Amino acid sequence: MFDLVPPGLLLCCDNYGTSIDVWSIGCIFAELLGRKPIFLRTECLNQLKLIVNVLGTMSESDLEFIDNPKARRYIKTLPYTPGVPLTSMYPHAHILAIDLLQKILTFDPTKRISVTQALEHPYMSPLHDPSANPNVQVPIDLDIDENISSEMIREMMWHEMLHYLPEAAAAVNM
Repeated sequence: MFDLVPPGLLLCCDNYGTSIDVWSIGCIFAELLGRKPIFLRTECLNQLKLIVNVLGTMSESDLEFIDNPKARRYIKTLPYTPGVPLTSMYPHAHILAIDLLQKILTFDPTKRISVTQALEHPYMSPLHDPSANPNVQVPIDLDIDENISSEMIREMMWHEMLHYLPEAAAAVNM
C-alpha cells in the first residue's frame, strides 16, 4: 500500500517520527477531497516519481533529511517538474483545506506540519477542542518485550478482545 507511504520511508531514511503518520493522513485527506488517491499505488521508485510530479522538484534544502546517499542521488536524477497546483487538482476544495493539505504533504518531514499544528490550523480549529484531547507531556511506555513470539501476541490480543467482547468466544465455538 504505497499510496500512503511518505517519501522518507520510500527513500529508506533512518530518522523518522510522527511525521510519517501526518503524511498518511494527508493522503487520506486528499482522497476525501478528490474522491480518488492522490498517489496511485505502484512500486517504490514510481511512487517517488509520482510524489515529485505532484509536489514539484525538490530544492537542495528539501533533500537534506535524506541520509541514504543512493536515494538522494536517485531523487536528483528525476527530471525537473514544477509540480501540480493542488488548487487545480481540487478545484472545489476550500482554500483553507488546500493550505492544510500543502502543509501536510511536505516532502521533507522536518518541515511537515505536526499533528498539533494541523489540529490548530484554521481549517480544523472549529472541530478541535484542546481541553477534550490534551497533549501528552510524557512519552508513553508500552513496556513491550521485543522478544515476544507472534503466537503469544495473538493469544494476548484474543484475551483482550474477550475482555471487551465475551460473546466472541461463543461465536468461535459454533
